[in-house]
Amino acid sequence: MKGAQTKPLVISKYFVLSLFFSLPFILLLSLRPYYHRFSTATTNIPPSSDKSNSESADLKIRPGYTSYERYIKKQLNKTLDPKLRKIWTTRDWDRKIQVFSRFFDGLKGEGLISTESKALCIGARVGQEVEALRKIGVLDSIGMDLVPYPPLVVEGDFHNQPFGNNTFDFEFSNVFDHALYPERFVAEIERTLKPGGICVLHVALSRQTDKYSANDLYSVKPLKALFRRSTVVRVGKIDGFGLDTEIVFRKTTSTIQRS
Repeated sequence: MKGAQTKPLVISKYFVLSLFFSLPFILLLSLRPYYHRFSTATTNIPPSSDKSNSESADLKIRPGYTSYERYIKKQLNKTLDPKLRKIWTTRDWDRKIQVFSRFFDGLKGEGLISTESKALCIGARVGQEVEALRKIGVLDSIGMDLVPYPPLVVEGDFHNQPFGNNTFDFEFSNVFDHALYPERFVAEIERTLKPGGICVLHVALSRQTDKYSANDLYSVKPLKALFRRSTVVRVGKIDGFGLDTEIVFRKTTSTIQRS
């Protein structure tokens, strides 16, 4: 009778032990969806665009992004903020169009853009830049952002532009600081820009921008190094919504096909 009573206890002990040693595997299986999402989110970011490849003394990637998915989510928090979108489309609308029109009209006077140019504005939010380009006669213009704003802005990630090689004569952006992978950001510009095409970036040097920025830039040297198939036309000072420097590049070589 005593042996009959101890047998269930032995079986119970082995069951508990087996359950204990199985817990790591159960936990791993439960996390598989997260790892799958992480893997899927980063498939469009090639190994050559690892953050460490872009970092230097004058270009620092901000810490805290444990996955590309988390980075995109943070960027969307700003883009979809209803208060900001209301400001962008009402109070700021005319003011920003006037400022951008002045910038673009100056580039037009330098012969860097024309009414025949096909233009892209990267990170255009609600499209004030596009409207400004059309106002000065550059009618074939479109904006790109994570959230579309028809008819001025189409959906797209600047780390992986949804356009073919050699598409645009002119590309403009004032959101370089939002690039988690600066090398990829620039590579996509050079891929979609035609040989001889112009890229204009507005950036902030030597000071941090807003909390949504993914990198901090302290000189133009890292940018010059990242534009491997372009030459610098000029660098100048501006006063553009918290940004202080304008860098103009001209693409000089043909595009390497994206793998």
